[in-house]
Amino acid sequence: MVTVLLPGPLRDEAGGAARLTVGAEGTLHAVLDELAERWPRLARRLRDERGELRRYVNVYVDGEDCRHVGGLDAPVRAGAEVQVLPSVAGG
Repeated sequence: MVTVLLPGPLRDEAGGAARLTVGAEGTLHAVLDELAERWPRLARRLRDERGELRRYVNVYVDGEDCRHVGGLDAPVRAGAEVQVLPSVAGG
């Protein structure tokens, strides 16, 4: 099992849950595919039409930015924690 942590702005897309548990493991792609099956509205906020992570979405696997450890191919072990954080812009 893998735990996915969601920030407040994305919780409505997952029925208000702050933590989701998915059975998929192996890669971040597999985890996001299961999220897409179970919470399609959430998935649309995370990935674009080509299935790539949206530019403004940051995903960390056990504290490591997925973009630095393989992107969607980042390894996700059983018991891992995946944290989703939308970018915050300001100025």
